[in-house]
Amino acid sequence: MTMKTDIEIAQQAKLKRIIEVATERLGIPEEHVEPYGHYKAKLTNEFVASLEGKPDGKLILVTAISPTPAGEGKTTTTVGLGDALNSIGKNALICLREPSLGPVFGMKGGAAGGGLAQIVPMEDINLHFTGDFNAIQLANNLLAAMLDNHIHHGNALGIDVRRIAWRRVVDMNDRALRSIVVSLGGPGNGYPRDDGFDIVVASEVMAILCLADSMEDLKDRLGRIVVAYTRDKTPVLASELDAHGAMAVLLKDAVKPNLVQTLENNPAIIHGGPFANIAHGCNSVIATRTSLKLADYVITEAGFGADLGAEKFIDIKCRKSGLRPDVVVLVATIRALKFHGGAPLTELNHEDVSALEKGFANLERHVTNMRDVFNLPCVVSINHFTHDTEAELTRLQELCDALGVSVVVAKHWAEGGVGAQGLAHKVVELIDKGATELAFAYEDKDSLERKIELVAKKIYGASEVKLDTKAKNRLSELEKEGHGNLPICIAKTQYSFSSDPSLKGAPTGHTLTVREIRLSAGAGFVVVVCGDIMTMPGLPKVPAANRIDLSPDGKVVGLF
Repeated sequence: MTMKTDIEIAQQAKLKRIIEVATERLGIPEEHVEPYGHYKAKLTNEFVASLEGKPDGKLILVTAISPTPAGEGKTTTTVGLGDALNSIGKNALICLREPSLGPVFGMKGGAAGGGLAQIVPMEDINLHFTGDFNAIQLANNLLAAMLDNHIHHGNALGIDVRRIAWRRVVDMNDRALRSIVVSLGGPGNGYPRDDGFDIVVASEVMAILCLADSMEDLKDRLGRIVVAYTRDKTPVLASELDAHGAMAVLLKDAVKPNLVQTLENNPAIIHGGPFANIAHGCNSVIATRTSLKLADYVITEAGFGADLGAEKFIDIKCRKSGLRPDVVVLVATIRALKFHGGAPLTELNHEDVSALEKGFANLERHVTNMRDVFNLPCVVSINHFTHDTEAELTRLQELCDALGVSVVVAKHWAEGGVGAQGLAHKVVELIDKGATELAFAYEDKDSLERKIELVAKKIYGASEVKLDTKAKNRLSELEKEGHGNLPICIAKTQYSFSSDPSLKGAPTGHTLTVREIRLSAGAGFVVVVCGDIMTMPGLPKVPAANRIDLSPDGKVVGLF
């Protein structure tokens, strides 16, 4: 029997009208639900504000081992766990990021879960959805246009065109735009200069949307964006260009959380979507807080491996918002563990206990980081594949027992919520034991260089951090400007604890090489760019776009 593709499963789903999901499942008055078609909607700012003072539910953070081509299934597990909690009688709400078009048309082909653990309407969510990313792109590029326009018309603020810090963005992987020259063609087009594009999900505007706690806070943060410097290195803010008001107008609807549903008609809020390898990797504070007021259990995810997404979720999002996870679910697959243990990609369907044992080091490092560095209770969820053998599962159980962490095999991909009920019971059990006191990898008072060093050594297993003179000087400048108390957002490869994607498992003694420092004053963190990581990814040799198409009857095909 041929298994249906994710999109075929999604297109055959029996969806409820989103008004029904909102009113019947979440008790949201109809006047506060703004439908975008029949199956997706936004929640009004007034409704979100009205929830202030209501008690919070329990927050479950789903993260994963270091990603591999074999796949881990973090979003799939988040959806499956949400469905499972609802199926055992709990009031649970899923809270996710929005997918970016870059990976949708690049390597992944979709990011709404998989199998029988999906959020729907899958095509809409993976494509333009409710237009949030377009609004972020427009707001970002409006600021870029106003900056260049200011310089063209006299440059009253005395901006040094050699020290412009603001880049343009587009929601697509396009390596040709990484480094460009703008304003060619004569005086009427401005002053020629070097420029470049980042992908939308790496932009400071995306981070601001996700970290703001209200429309007022968002507008204030937009005004604090540092766009450039004068000749004497005085920072120039977006508010000095009078840009933040118009930017806020473009984002007035994007700030509202989006409501959709799972295949099992359980509610899901999806809002914001920064990448965790080049940004802070979490959905919006507004969405998470709203969800906690609407449900007893909220399941959210942090992007890529726990060294990236979970670290930033805690050290940035939790630090600034006051949010605290009650439990961490660490997702892995037997296949991915074998890959980390040196098994070739083509051999992952064959039993290999030895490779599993070697690859377990990656899972172990992530577990100990969650427990020992951040002081959070943790459970391992194995996303089940049909080729997993009893010998492999037994050995993994033994290894987890020795580590002192519970492990649950979950089959939500094939069975939906029922297949993850064991995981749901274990999560509830851990939460019922009571909350722990969250710890951070570093303190606000630590220097910026010390913060980088602490994350590198405590989380990544590095022996040292290598900063060139330019990066060191930039850190010193930022501290003199009063930004030394900000958290750091490390941009590095997602495929390894190190900045070298070829180092699998749990490498130690490596050097974290820092090549660039960027200030995101509006977002409230300092970006630390490491190794060869790009804030504008490229497409692979054979992108997912090659197989995505529209059928004669108007259905999207090939989308994951």
